Amino acid sequence: MAAAVFILISYLIGSLSFAVIVSRAFGLPSPRTYGSRNPGATNVLRTGSKPAALLTLLGDAGKGWLAVAAAGRFAPQYGVDANALAACAIAVFLGHLFPVFFGFKGGKGVATAAGILLAINVWLGAATLVTFLVIAFFFRYVSLASIIAAAFAPCYTFYLSGLSAALAPVILISALLVWRHKANILRLAAGTERRIGERKATPAAPG
Repeated sequence: MAAAVFILISYLIGSLSFAVIVSRAFGLPSPRTYGSRNPGATNVLRTGSKPAALLTLLGDAGKGWLAVAAAGRFAPQYGVDANALAACAIAVFLGHLFPVFFGFKGGKGVATAAGILLAINVWLGAATLVTFLVIAFFFRYVSLASIIAAAFAPCYTFYLSGLSAALAPVILISALLVWRHKANILRLAAGTERRIGERKATPAAPG
């Protein structure tokens, strides 16, 4: 019973979509109505509000960290084992992807996944973040950096902790994150994915 409670709380924490919450607080349009329609920090940045985008990023990462760190801190006192703690990590991520408070229409989960990895192991989170930054710097695609970082996360987990209880949730979270980027993968293959700093082309005026 205690395990189910912690898993449910983790899911509810994940269901707090900070892109929507912050946008409302700043008087911005809903991130689900413009750009990629993805409720995430990158899309919020398209409004031109850097503070709103930063708060969205910190909020989404923070909730992933909070759910896993809190479960790891308090759940063992109630007899919750490592497998249930792993389920909490999956639950908070699923909450972000399918938030009960926002019609089960959530974001892609990059920031939330980063927070989860940092809570599992700070070196795991740091290694994955460095991978993201290196790919983003050299190739200037946020989506490509997210996908490659997700692919490497299970490898880093195995290197740091072997066949521990953390490996299965990291593999599942990474797979879900890549799946959520399926449209980006198609655009990358077609050469139509926008790079960092690249503005959307506007159609030429009729002459």
